[in-house]
Amino acid sequence: MERIVDRAAGLDWQIKPHRHTHLLQIFLLLSGQITFHLEGQQRCLTPPVALCLPPTVVHGFDFSAETEGWVLSLPVQNFPEFLADGAELAFILRGPEILAPAAAVQDNFSRLFDVWSENRRFRSTALRCLLGQILCALFRDHATSPAAHPTRTDPRIARFQSLIAQHFSAHWQVSDYAATLGMSARNLGRLCKHQTGLSPQAMIEAHLMREAARLLAYTRMSAQSVAHRLGYDDPSYFNRRFRAFANMSPGAYRRRLDQ
Repeated sequence: MERIVDRAAGLDWQIKPHRHTHLLQIFLLLSGQITFHLEGQQRCLTPPVALCLPPTVVHGFDFSAETEGWVLSLPVQNFPEFLADGAELAFILRGPEILAPAAAVQDNFSRLFDVWSENRRFRSTALRCLLGQILCALFRDHATSPAAHPTRTDPRIARFQSLIAQHFSAHWQVSDYAATLGMSARNLGRLCKHQTGLSPQAMIEAHLMREAARLLAYTRMSAQSVAHRLGYDDPSYFNRRFRAFANMSPGAYRRRLDQ
């Protein structure tokens, strides 16, 4: 657990777009002017606001000086009682959320920081109890709920995502993935729509564009080299697809990160 000032002040109040492979992060932002970058898009946030960012989501921030708030970083595998497949709160891993925090959430963040900062008896248990209260208060009345999204993910979705990670640069067709999963392309489409709200092709392209954003952010590869790395024979087509994803060209995306 960190205060925003501790994380961002030494970085000139800017956190460049990045992602975590295994962390769920929860931000509670209490004051300041905040520009939030999410998967190539950006929006201004008005505090108080809470953010829930599952693993692999590309995100970044521009904070005004002296922005107040907190960030929790939670290794997903360490909290099976909350986040394991089938747990009541597992649905929060399905996608990023922007939430309006109740007063109780703000109070519990302060209490959580107090417990986190001191080596009290039963510290681990107290931290988990407070975390559970925070998660429940954040999502109890939100549209993303267990009723709207089943808590148990169909294992074929996880298998599909794993196959995408293995074969995205080969530009497999939806029919190739479906055949490997032992189902028809139509049934794969229905499954993805039901479980994620996205078509299989949208899931494949989102993975490609997230990987493109990562390469642009963390390497000095040219946009043309990124296109070839991701299996695009035509760099101009890659540029068009990236612009549709990020509302800017690959070059503009990198220049913004370098500012």
